[in-house]
Amino acid sequence: MAENVKLNKEVFSKVSYQKTIDTSFKEFGVKTIQEQINEQPTVQEFFDMYNILFYQINELGPTNSHEYLIKTSSEYINFSENNEIIEALQNEIAQLREELLTLQQEIAGVEEAEEESSSLLNSSISGTSSGVSGGSSGGSGGGGY
Repeated sequence: MAENVKLNKEVFSKVSYQKTIDTSFKEFGVKTIQEQINEQPTVQEFFDMYNILFYQINELGPTNSHEYLIKTSSEYINFSENNEIIEALQNEIAQLREELLTLQQEIAGVEEAEEESSSLLNSSISGTSSGVSGGSSGGSGGGGY
C-alpha cells in the first residue's frame, strides 16, 4: 500500500522574497501605544458599560465597588464641602430629636402628675362622702330620743 506523495517547493529570489514575505519583527499580543489608546472606551461608552454593570458591582469594598467610586470621585471634585453641610444637618437632627424626647418626657410627667392628683382627689372625695354619710346617720340617731 505504498503511495507516492508529490511535494511542491516554491522558491523565491532574494528580491521577490522581500516583496512577498513580511520579514519585520512583530511580537504577538503586544499592542502599540496608539492601538491601546484607540481601544480605550470613550466617556459615553464607559457610562453605557457602567449602567449595564451597575447591579453587578459590589456596594461596598476597598476597590471595584460603588463605595470606591464615590470616595475617589469625591476626592477628585473636592466633595467635602457638601459633606460638611450634611454633617451639620445631621447634628441639628440629633439635637432636635433630643429636644423632642425631653418634651415628650415632660408631657408624660405632667400627665402622670395629673393622674396622681386626680386619683388623690377622687380618694379624698370618697373619704369625705363616707364621713358625711356616717355623720348623717349619727345625727339622725341622736334626734330619736
